[in-house]
Amino acid sequence: MPKGHIGVKRPRDPAQLAKLMIDIASGEVEDLEPTPEEHGKNAVAVRHGQAGGLKRAQAVTPQKRSEIAKKAARARWQKDQVPRATKEPA
Repeated sequence: MPKGHIGVKRPRDPAQLAKLMIDIASGEVEDLEPTPEEHGKNAVAVRHGQAGGLKRAQAVTPQKRSEIAKKAARARWQKDQVPRATKEPA
C-alpha cells in the first residue's frame, strides 16, 4: 500500500484520501519517498551495499547461483512445515 509523507499508510476512507490528495496538490503536504537518512541509515553505506550486491551478482557463477537458490528453497519449505508434537498425550 502506498505510504504518505511521513511513512504512514494513506487513508482508506475516500473523503480522507481526497483531502490528502488536495493537500499534496496544493503543496501543504509533500509526497516524497523518505531518504535513507530519514530511515536512520547512512547514505554512503546504502550506496556501497547496492554496489556490493551488483559486484557479487557478476562474480557468482551460474552453478553457484543454482546452489544458493536450491539452499534457499529448502529453507523456505522447511519453514512452512508444522513441527510434530514430541510428547505423548497423557
